[in-house]
Order: sequence, then C-alpha cells, then structure tokens
Amino acid sequence: MGFISYFESKELLDASEVLPVGAQKLPLQESLGRILAEDIVSMENSPEYPTAAMDGYAIVADDQRLGRLKIVQTNPAGNDAQGLEVEHGTAIKTFTGALMPQGADTLIPIEHVTVEGESIRIEDPVNRGYAVRPVGENFKKGEVLIESGSRIGFAEIGVMASLNVVSPLVRQKPKVAILATGSEVLELGECSDNPARIRSSNNYTLEAMVSLHGGEPIQLGSVHDERSAITAAMRRALKSADIVVTTGGVSVGDYDFVKDVVRDELGCEVLFKGVRIKPGQHLMVAKKENRFIVALPGFAYSSTVTFLLYVLPLLYRMQGREYTLPVVTARLAGSYRKRAKGKAEFAACNLSLKDGEYICDFEGKRSGSSAILTNLLADAGLLWLDEEEGDKEPGDRVRVVKLY
Repeated sequence: MGFISYFESKELLDASEVLPVGAQKLPLQESLGRILAEDIVSMENSPEYPTAAMDGYAIVADDQRLGRLKIVQTNPAGNDAQGLEVEHGTAIKTFTGALMPQGADTLIPIEHVTVEGESIRIEDPVNRGYAVRPVGENFKKGEVLIESGSRIGFAEIGVMASLNVVSPLVRQKPKVAILATGSEVLELGECSDNPARIRSSNNYTLEAMVSLHGGEPIQLGSVHDERSAITAAMRRALKSADIVVTTGGVSVGDYDFVKDVVRDELGCEVLFKGVRIKPGQHLMVAKKENRFIVALPGFAYSSTVTFLLYVLPLLYRMQGREYTLPVVTARLAGSYRKRAKGKAEFAACNLSLKDGEYICDFEGKRSGSSAILTNLLADAGLLWLDEEEGDKEPGDRVRVVKLY
C-alpha cells in the first residue's frame, strides 16, 4: 500500500462508517461538558402569560393622557393574578416577574411616575406594551431549543433547568486507549541510568487531548519493542476501547512491529498506511469491526499533530458530532521556506491578532526534527500548506490551524 495524499487520507477516513457510542441519562448537574443525545424541545411557552419585565404600575396605555391614575391593588411576583383587573383610570402596582393583571397592556416603571397618596401622577409616558414580556418571549411550545449533538455549557444547563429537564440523555464518552511503544521509553516517575532512554510524554499529551474533546482516556503506559508484547497489549486495548491509539513502531525499521501486528496478528482492515504529510508520514489507520486503531509516529510533535488530524474526527463522530479543523486566514510576517516538497505540511508557528487581523510568524520556534513539542507552547498554531504549495513570502495570506 503506497503513500497517499493528505486529501485522499481524509476522504478515506470520512467515508468510513463510524457508529456513535451509546447514550445514558445523567443528572443535570453532572452533564456539564457532555454531548446531548436528544433534542431538547420546549413543552410550553415561556412565559406562559404576559409578565412584568420590571417594577412599576400595570395600566392601560391610553389612560396615561389622564395624567393621574388611582392605585387599586398590589401584585407581587408569584401571585397568580386571578381576580386582578385594571379598569379605566386605575393602576395596579406590579413587581418584576409578576403576571400582568387582566385589562392591562402596559407597565409604566416606578421611575416614570410620582406617587401622591393613593394615586400616581404620570411624569414620563411610555409606549403601549412597554416592559411587558409577551407570551413565548423566551421560547414557544414545540420549539427545538438545543439540538442533539450539542455540547452542554452553562447556558444549556440553565435552559434545561427552566424546562425541568432533570436528567438529560447524553452520549457516553468514547473510550480511547493510549499505548506508547519503544524499548527506549521511560515512564513518568521512573528512574534510569541509561542515557539512551527518553521520558514518555506522548501518553500524557494525548490523554489530555482525549479528555479535552469529550473522550474517556485509558492510559496503557508503554510497551517494549517486542512483537508478542505489543500484540498482547493491543488485544487487551481492543476489548475495552472504541479507539486504540499507539505511538511509535509504524515506520520501516527492524523494530517497528505495530503495523505488522495490526495487519497480521489482529486481522484488522487497514484503511491506509503512509500519507504524504509532514510531520507523520508513516501513520496508519485501521479498523476492527466497529473499533479503530490509529498508529501514530513516536516523535512528540508528530504524534500530537497527527492525533489532531486523524483521531479527533473519529472521536467527534462517535459522539454524534463533526470535527472541523479550526482554520483562520493569517498574514505572514516573514518568509517561510517549505521543508517538505510534494507533501502537505503543518508547521508550528506563532498566531496573534493585531488590529483585527491574524498574524503568523516563527519567532522563537526551534528548527529540527519532529520531536520538538515545545514549539506548541504559548499562542501556537499550525501553518497549513498543501502538497502543491511552495515557499511563502512576507505579506502572503496563509491558512493557520488554531490550537488555542
């Protein structure tokens, strides 16, 4: 299976069937950040009756020409207002949130009148309907207020509470198993006197990305470059996870066993292996029934970028959503020499907003291998160049993927 273009790899990924994970009822207070698995539909109007929007006096608008109105009753919030009626020449003191009395079409604020004994004198007349919330101002009965697939934020919590949605139906979190391969990998907190070993970071970077995007990470740590050990670890991962993500072992070296294990030992359908992309050309995406295996490169920058490009779309679709790269158009502050001719390239850059325009520059970015994860610190983005694009000059408009 030869190398394919980035565009072709995305087409293959998009065409692959991805089944949403199951759904569960959660108490409203525990649903923040989760993904709705149902439409939230209003079962009534809000408000159900005309309601006072502020403190004032419920009146008939045309009566303001009389100049003075008699206060006949008081109408506090929570009062059902039955039996209250504004007749010609009268006013009922009405508080914020109270139902408007029968016959009233306007609420004149307390600041617009002067109280004289049991009457009010109109100082500053208002238009008909002033400060009266009409029926259905918030929403109308039968209206879809929050669509299935929406992420639940503070506003969604508030709206559902107003509808008395005690336990919304939400998507279960897709489970993503993360496995680092490589005999050189040193676990977090592990001590070693061997200078050839490197500290594991991929596991924790990708775990954080899974959590940020609504998944449930399963941290499997690292496994040595032994075919049997990798096979056993991946078999266990497939039993518990919807997506298995590995880092390392997908290139063409003597100890790169992951690609062989996926194809030969696990019997997976390989969707593609090898993409004309920098970083991460030796990545692989495979499928086993309804589960996906995404084998990423071992270098930290490569695995992070390719996770964003290939794992997040699967993770979102399993939640009933679509993931689109957050791309903006920016002006290039300096020249940029493309490093990967004939490949799509995602280069770490600085992204800033100045005078309403995005600016892309490379000040402070280190040049070297695809292991430099520090290039993604601070206000970083990814300059995105397609295969056919070449070098860029100062002032050119370019695409940048926002990371923050």
